[in-house]
Amino acid sequence: MVSPDTIRTAIGVIGNGTALVLFLSPVPTFIRIWKKGSVEQYSPIPYVATLLNCMMWVLYGLPVVHPHSMLVITINGTGMAIQLTYVTLFLLYSAGAVRRKVFLLLAAEVAFLGAVAALVLTLAHTHERRSMIVGILCVLFGTGMYAAPLSVMKMVIQTKSVEYMPLFLSLASLVNGICWTAYALIRFDLYITIPNGLGVLFAVAQLVLYAMYYKNTQKIIEARKRKTDQVAMTEVVVDGSGRASNNNTY
Repeated sequence: MVSPDTIRTAIGVIGNGTALVLFLSPVPTFIRIWKKGSVEQYSPIPYVATLLNCMMWVLYGLPVVHPHSMLVITINGTGMAIQLTYVTLFLLYSAGAVRRKVFLLLAAEVAFLGAVAALVLTLAHTHERRSMIVGILCVLFGTGMYAAPLSVMKMVIQTKSVEYMPLFLSLASLVNGICWTAYALIRFDLYITIPNGLGVLFAVAQLVLYAMYYKNTQKIIEARKRKTDQVAMTEVVVDGSGRASNNNTY
């Protein structure tokens, strides 16, 4: 008979796979940002929040804090590198107040992580106490990572458009949340259960919004495209008329 630990490890491996998909799901968004040379109306908050979440889970999984957590370290270490890349791209392709905001958030996160690590390792002298302190912070920031799209959801409701709420990111969040919730429930880990359970709820809410506003989004995009085409044709006509007038003067 398969032991619970074996099942938990298998789900953890699957969870690492779904988490990797989650971390890579914004790639099409950043390809668009790179091509346009602008972050447009995309929010940096989900990526900054996910970066902090990954950094905290790497700290949680360290042998000096919570031994035997290699699966937690590997996927969150990978996620940390990926999210740092996204944040760097945001810094490169944003300007003014948005760029300053991203830079200040990044600096604050690094300073906060360093302070937490120093305090936990010097003041807490057992694995249980260190795990509890860092685990509570992971719950808070893990919940923050999943809740970060709430600002985007607000914009979706206001504009009745899901153009800037990527579907793949919501789907990946749902699958990842389900896997890690199952992982945490087999050998109950409260610190992993709470943020991922809430993540499932937030992802479902995003998918409901996507279903509600998808058709309207297509109408908005088509209307914008027609307007752009009309402007382009008007410019061509005006340019053609101007050339004809110049030719008649000779």
